[in-house]
Amino acid sequence: MLKTIYVLFFIELSTRRVHIVAATAHPDASWVTQQARNLAMNERLSAVRFLLRDRDAKYSGPFDEVFRTEGVRVVRTPIRAPKANAFAERFVRTVQRECLDHVLIYDRRHLERVLSAYLSHYIEEATPGDCAWRSPMETEHHGSPGAFERRWSEGTCRWPDSRVSLGGVKWNHDS
Repeated sequence: MLKTIYVLFFIELSTRRVHIVAATAHPDASWVTQQARNLAMNERLSAVRFLLRDRDAKYSGPFDEVFRTEGVRVVRTPIRAPKANAFAERFVRTVQRECLDHVLIYDRRHLERVLSAYLSHYIEEATPGDCAWRSPMETEHHGSPGAFERRWSEGTCRWPDSRVSLGGVKWNHDS
């Protein structure tokens, strides 16, 4: 029997770092509020200033209040403005296209393991062929305009070698 499993995640826009918080088949207001409390208890909100969220009814007053008590300003996206939450939408499409479309997920725990493996790639690896791009885990400067072209002409940038992860579903590219 097929069923939908929902995943609660957060993205740090400054670093593009994604945090998968939890997954469930039956999300409701009390579940998302508890996940917010868990984040607060683990002190994962100390550097957070804003929470941009959609207007789903699950994110009710108690959910927002958890963040407000931690000093986080909650900003709801405008009504019928899908581009307002573009980072989350793009991440969902990317995970679906690059990972979940190629894997049969058995249950919630399996989904969490697959997403964890995929996030290791997503966070720590660079995309193939683009030496100017830096992964979210890297702290060095992204380079000046034209840095990619300069490194390519100097021969220091090349098409990466590949290795397999997620049992062959995802190719990790090593430069």
